[in-house]
Amino acid sequence: MATLLEVKNLVTQFQSENYITKAVNDVSFNLERGKTLGIVGESGSGKSVTALSIMQLIATPPGKIAGGQILFHETNGDVTDLLSLPEEKMRTYRGNRISMIFQEPMTSLNPVFRCGDQIIEAITLHQKVSKEEARARTIHLLKEVQLPRPETMIDQYPHQLSGGQKQRVMIAMAMSCTPDLMIADEPTTALDVTVQATILDLMRELQTSYNMSMMFITHDLGVVAEIADDVAVMYKGKIVEYGNVEQIYENPQHPYTKGLLACRPRLDKKLRILPTVRDFMDEQPDGTITELHQVSVEDRIHEVEITPQEINDRNSRLAKEEPLLSVRDLQVYFPIRTGLFSSLKGYVKAVDGISFDVKPGETLGLVGESGCGKTTTGRAILRLVEPTAGEITFAGRDVRSLGSSDLKALRKDFQIIFQDPYSSLNPRLSVGSAIMEVLKVHNYMDNDKMRKEYVHYLLDKVNLLPHHFSNYPHEFSGGQRQRICIARALALKPKFLICDESVSALDVSVQAQVLNLLVDLREEFKLTYIFISHDLSVVKFISDRIAVMNAGKIVELATSNEIYSSPKEEYTRNLINAIPKGTMEDIHRRRREKAA
Repeated sequence: MATLLEVKNLVTQFQSENYITKAVNDVSFNLERGKTLGIVGESGSGKSVTALSIMQLIATPPGKIAGGQILFHETNGDVTDLLSLPEEKMRTYRGNRISMIFQEPMTSLNPVFRCGDQIIEAITLHQKVSKEEARARTIHLLKEVQLPRPETMIDQYPHQLSGGQKQRVMIAMAMSCTPDLMIADEPTTALDVTVQATILDLMRELQTSYNMSMMFITHDLGVVAEIADDVAVMYKGKIVEYGNVEQIYENPQHPYTKGLLACRPRLDKKLRILPTVRDFMDEQPDGTITELHQVSVEDRIHEVEITPQEINDRNSRLAKEEPLLSVRDLQVYFPIRTGLFSSLKGYVKAVDGISFDVKPGETLGLVGESGCGKTTTGRAILRLVEPTAGEITFAGRDVRSLGSSDLKALRKDFQIIFQDPYSSLNPRLSVGSAIMEVLKVHNYMDNDKMRKEYVHYLLDKVNLLPHHFSNYPHEFSGGQRQRICIARALALKPKFLICDESVSALDVSVQAQVLNLLVDLREEFKLTYIFISHDLSVVKFISDRIAVMNAGKIVELATSNEIYSSPKEEYTRNLINAIPKGTMEDIHRRRREKAA
């Protein structure tokens, strides 16, 4: 098959005050027409910078493309080095011949312009068509990306659309000029697994119908297996492994690739801990990587697999315990008010009469799509949102009847870890001050010297260093910030933690580390969890029982193994089927479907 894009020895670097960082360091690969190249790796590996270099969207300064070639092959045999083009000429390629879908659609769409106008602008900028023709083409594109009521959707603003709908608008915009190459930078990371599955299906269909090449960037090898023909694995600015998708999955060669494959939560097995990248590789200070133990992915997974007898023994032990938390017929309704006088028109039933118990030491998973009521349930239990009706009993006390002082005292025993660690930490407070603030509010310990020693102890428990006490939130990675939030939640030695989508925004490798940390802390501190997520594979790993929520109700509640092996509800089956499994069976099936 003919080559479309050829990247040769690409180097992109960033100049800081004291040193130069090579974000992309001597990267080379080819992309054929009609094929999909998956670029996979952790945050900071150079995936997105590679894509931005191809588009020539590197901000200068501090960034600079310091070497290499990016060769664009025309069907007539002509070859153009994109790096040699002046900016004006590059604009005829950018958005026209090469388009890009960015990770966060809300920040990529202009909030003050209608969605349709933004697509129309892209069409009229690159093609000589009238506004009327551009509008008709936009409606056709919105139909192609399967948006409902495209004639209405064209005149709506970004804030009026869901996350999945905004991503479809971005795909329509990227397709507006029928590009030869579409670069998709983490286009499904923030989406529910069911929405992610439909977006992946849509992108496959569009690629086939337009015979378009695609570069798909992600940190999740499970997603790559769903869509890619070839895979490039990046680590610290270099491609460490390159091959077709079957080779990468059946016989990975580099220890980093093995680690990425192993750290994804499994649906078919129950694991004691998740393997991590560090189980497979050791990196020396000079950057030399050595493979540890020469162990295969499946062998490592077998080492940490829990036997059915161990699962049954734990479930039997938990079943005999009295509940620590009991929720009965919990309802949370939000009023809908319209008009000049804000007259009441009805209610949004966010949580609509749910009941469950959580035993001491147990982890109950709450799973479902966005808007099903998971987060509202967690916040209502803590009375961060006031329930409309129902009973909440914690350690024998009626939570709903407590006054503010009693509720403040009880909140020492139950805490919450929020989804976005950055927005839940005060950017003006150092990490140590943020954790000490919790201790001061609750008059915990006699003086600041004792509190500081205790914060050092907490930081050590979440695998951070003592000198991190004085650092600020912006100086940490996403995984480190989530560890800080966990340390803060543990500060008052609670009995009960609500983890609200606390790993959904993290790389799979960092996600594995944080999940393992939560499991270790659960055993060490005898903690009880409610673990909220839209990803059933993550919930299955950490949970003893799973409650599946849909439209404010619990539609299914059973042990994690029962939910996976014999789901009773169609909704649960759809959640399971939507998860990218990354098995060879799925890869071969997709190949057959594409060939057909």
